[in-house]
Amino acid sequence: MLSDCLNLPLLEPARFYTVKEAFLYKKPAWMLIKQYPFYLKATTILFGISLLVMMLYLLADLLVPLAFAILLAILLNPFYSKLKTFKIPKVLAIVLTLLTLIVFVAAVLYFLSSQIIQFGDTLPALKAKGGQILTEAELWVDKTFGLTVEKQMELLNDAANNNKALVGQTIGSLFGLFSVLFLLPVYIFLLLFYKELILNFLYEIFSEENTQNVAEILTQTKAAIQSYIVGLLIEALIVAILNSTALFILGLKYALLIGVIGALLNMLPYIGGIIAIALPVLMATVTKDGYSTQLGIIVAYAVIQFIDNNILVPRIVSSKVQINALVSIVIVLLGAALWGVSGMFLSIPMVAVLKIIFDRIDDLKPWGKLLGDEIPTQMMPQIWLRRRRKKTLTS
Repeated sequence: MLSDCLNLPLLEPARFYTVKEAFLYKKPAWMLIKQYPFYLKATTILFGISLLVMMLYLLADLLVPLAFAILLAILLNPFYSKLKTFKIPKVLAIVLTLLTLIVFVAAVLYFLSSQIIQFGDTLPALKAKGGQILTEAELWVDKTFGLTVEKQMELLNDAANNNKALVGQTIGSLFGLFSVLFLLPVYIFLLLFYKELILNFLYEIFSEENTQNVAEILTQTKAAIQSYIVGLLIEALIVAILNSTALFILGLKYALLIGVIGALLNMLPYIGGIIAIALPVLMATVTKDGYSTQLGIIVAYAVIQFIDNNILVPRIVSSKVQINALVSIVIVLLGAALWGVSGMFLSIPMVAVLKIIFDRIDDLKPWGKLLGDEIPTQMMPQIWLRRRRKKTLTS
């Protein structure tokens, strides 16, 4: 029996083993996974994914601030490392980094609040004009469709009652936003303070032969997240300038405020750009006569979106990891269903990190290719047939 074991041929490292071979060569149990039927493996994977999604949904209040803190900590890490090169103590360097972030956010909020205050001064006039337009719309509906004003009000009241839950969710989201703003500085401080501890943990949980892969994954992840966020901020600044300029030319009130809000909404992939058009169109409807301004806004925003999607995003926002449009749209909608607006923003960098990991694991490389935007020129069956013909001719 021992001689039979010694005469067994050497097994290839990449193959999966039978139970007998795994016992003789002391291989781990995970190498036997291909021995199980497909339906059993598929059921196990789906159960694991379902459990993960459920945990992400239930722990959203904890994980959303932590996810934002990780992104911001990675973004601020170069500035923090630069401060440390000047022999500044670790804690003081982290505090200065956080103060820089807080000053930047406070400046943006001050600008928006000052513009909103000016907008509030003309709110009574806008309300009166809006009421007039609403009355005209009700009369038009009554005349065109035979739906009386009382019936319209009844339908609107029913819709409002059905949307009470949505209002409650919105209020809950606002409270969640305040909790995020409170927890973010604490999380960022601790992540930067324990950066070396966290990195050493990530290296130590994997074997030494995977150290190089782990280092490459961490390096590419840092570069991808930094490239994505910095590019997103630059894109938002350019889009804000384009939006405001177009609205100024069209003579719309509060062009600067509406242009900046549109740029912030545009940071939400795919969905935000569509929502951003509604605000200037509504403002033009309330403050302007006729519909030429609304048409001009739609044309201007369509041109800006074309410039954004075909020039700005590929050259500024695109990171080292490319995600194709189909996966981006699906993952943004899934992120919105899971974590709301926060999930829409976090979905793209999360998928970028997953692609980096998939590209480094042999069994997951097909999934990495699926997430990417590189379209193969040939189908796999054609490649296999060509290889088989070459092998037949050489043999």
